[in-house]
Amino acid sequence: MTDRALELLNLPPGPAMLLDIGCGSGLSGEILDEEGHVWVGVDIAPSMLEVALEREVEGDLFLQDIGQGFGFRPGSFDGAISISVIQWLCNADTTSPTSSPYARLTRFFTTLHASLSNGSRAVFQFYPQNDDQIQLIMGVALKAGFTGGLVVDYPNSKKAKKYFLCLFVGGSAPGKGRQQQLPQGLTGEPEGVQYEKRRTENSNERGRKDKKRKNIKDKEWILKKKDLYRRRGKEDVPRDSKYTGRRRKPIF
Repeated sequence: MTDRALELLNLPPGPAMLLDIGCGSGLSGEILDEEGHVWVGVDIAPSMLEVALEREVEGDLFLQDIGQGFGFRPGSFDGAISISVIQWLCNADTTSPTSSPYARLTRFFTTLHASLSNGSRAVFQFYPQNDDQIQLIMGVALKAGFTGGLVVDYPNSKKAKKYFLCLFVGGSAPGKGRQQQLPQGLTGEPEGVQYEKRRTENSNERGRKDKKRKNIKDKEWILKKKDLYRRRGKEDVPRDSKYTGRRRKPIF
């Protein structure tokens, strides 16, 4: 689904700065890495972010309740993706006006719109409970300043049917000089085999990279990892010295 979300983002050639909303353990982030993009991930679950840190994902991670809105600088991102997340904003306390689904969705979409650059897109794959939930989410998004709409892949398939909310910021796409058009949903026979094959190939490739990475013990690799730990605030990272990365003689 991350592959499809990237396809719907319709990014121009070259690396982009992307926001992964509900990043979890960083699985979508790995695909963003493979495509050459830089990304920032947000998630409400500390345990999932801890797994992402243990897996040494490349993206920067934030513990964030997206229903409270974002605090990023205006125009920080070239696009945003979210997989199976935004429907949870509708499961909120309906007795309080500040924590109702409408209030949380409003804060979310308003601050997201501000953090995206002009001409960018945000793509959300989600599982709506009913048509009323779809209308609520789309209505709040449009009121926040987005344009766009709903893209439904394989609408006649019970198993393969997927909902994507494809939203636009501003008018024309960057570098294309024309109005953004809502993409068409996929029809016909589901191509799950192709996506599954690509996902399996990517997983195998990541496994090879992880295995290769574990076998690397040179100084450059060690310095890179130590710098990554320092930037993430990890304590007790050993100091760099002339002995860093030097192979020790066996002691008997």
